[in-house]
Amino acid sequence: MIRSVVVAACLGLAVVPVTALACAPDALGTSRTLVLKREGAAYGTAQHAALPLQPGEVVLTFDDGPRAESTPPVLKALADQCVKATFFMVGDNIAKHPDLARQVEAAGHSTAMHSLTHLNMTQLSPEAQLGDLKKTQDIYTATFGHTAPAYRFPFLAESPTLMEALKAKTITVMSVDLGIDDWLADQTPDILTGRLLERLKAKGGGIILMHDGQDVTAAALPQMLKALRANGYKVVHIEWEK
Repeated sequence: MIRSVVVAACLGLAVVPVTALACAPDALGTSRTLVLKREGAAYGTAQHAALPLQPGEVVLTFDDGPRAESTPPVLKALADQCVKATFFMVGDNIAKHPDLARQVEAAGHSTAMHSLTHLNMTQLSPEAQLGDLKKTQDIYTATFGHTAPAYRFPFLAESPTLMEALKAKTITVMSVDLGIDDWLADQTPDILTGRLLERLKAKGGGIILMHDGQDVTAAALPQMLKALRANGYKVVHIEWEK
């Protein structure tokens, strides 16, 4: 893979156009990579500032894994389309499936934290919140051999206690620009693909929230990725400085 790096000094970001040599000619592909600083920033217009994306650019993110039944087909769908994504993992699931968690990273995807057991942090005491974060960090570091660069709150329920702690630890808080509600009952690939395109049309692009812990998402992902390409969207991969 050939990469050329352009430093966007005014934003503190490295913008990395990506040329994938092994991709099929009709693959969606990853158009470029944004390398974010390790700092206590927060992104996602549902709650924070927007990532520096161009119209029609999307960032694919997955929550709640790794899960043995659904994460592998998600990885296959992404590989088939030469697409890179970011996986916000639950600490207990990392501990249950460490090899699968490492497989996600080995495939070139970014990994980050999504709490220990997916509790609503705003309903816990400050001490319990900080304890949850420490346990999640310990599991993540033991599994991957490096510290986590980012965190997404379960239910997007951000708490002042953890926002302050994450900023102090230079961990990025990643919210979303749009979701596809793939956690709802009775969803189908057609429903999810239609909802994705409808919400992207309204937003113009941005950080997309999906769940690799959902069987229907794994089943729908090949169709959704093809729909992104057919409608002219470009995938941007997020990474963090080492």
